[in-house]
Amino acid sequence: MIKGIIFDMDGLLIDTEKYYFRYWIESAEEFGFSMKPHHALAVRSLSSVYAQRYLKKALGENFDYYAVRARRRELIHEAIEKFGIKLKYGAAELLQYCMDNGVLTAVATATITENAVKHLEKAGISDMFSEIVGGDSIKNGKPAPDIYLNAAEKLGLDTCSCIALEDSPNGIISAFSAGCRPVMVPDLSEPEEMLKPLLYDCVPTLIHVIDILKRERVGK
Repeated sequence: MIKGIIFDMDGLLIDTEKYYFRYWIESAEEFGFSMKPHHALAVRSLSSVYAQRYLKKALGENFDYYAVRARRRELIHEAIEKFGIKLKYGAAELLQYCMDNGVLTAVATATITENAVKHLEKAGISDMFSEIVGGDSIKNGKPAPDIYLNAAEKLGLDTCSCIALEDSPNGIISAFSAGCRPVMVPDLSEPEEMLKPLLYDCVPTLIHVIDILKRERVGK
C-alpha cells in the first residue's frame, strides 16, 4: 500500500531547475571557467561534497566551488524576484488528490530548508505538505539515502510505502537507496538506460502520478 509521497522540489514541483542550470554556467563564466551544459546537469540535486569534487575534477582544482555557488544563488534569487515561481504542470492537482485520499506528503530537497519553505510559499503550496526536509537537515545529501530516510521517518512511514518523485538521476539513486519507490518525472533530461532498472515508473508530468495512485491501494 502506498501511504505517502515524498517530492523533490526544484524541477519537480516548481519550475526552477532551469535557473540552477543556467546560472551555474553563467556564474562559472564570471569566474573564468567554461562550464558545459553536461557539467551543470550532472550536479543536479547533488550534495556539495560530491558536486565540488566533480566540478574540480572537470574544471580544474582551482575552481572555487563555494564562490561560484554563492554567485549562482544571487542570480537565482534575482530571477525568482523578477519572474516569480511557477508550479510544474499537475502539481496542484496531485497534491489535492493526496489530501483527498489520505496520502501523506513531504518535500525532500537539496535546497536549504529556509529557502525551500520560502519558495513553496511563493508557489502557494507550502501548507499542502506535512514535512519539508531541506539539504541542511541531514548529514549526507543526495545521492546518499539520508534525506528520504529522514522524510519518511518524519511522516511516520516505512520507505517502502512511499513513492519518491524526482526529476534527476542523483535524486532517483537517493530514493532507491532509501527503499522508496522512485518515480521519475523528467524535466531537463530523460532517464538514461542505467537508471531505468531503479525506477518504479516514469511519467511525463505530475498529473500522471494520479494514475499510479489510482491503480494502487493508497492512503492510511
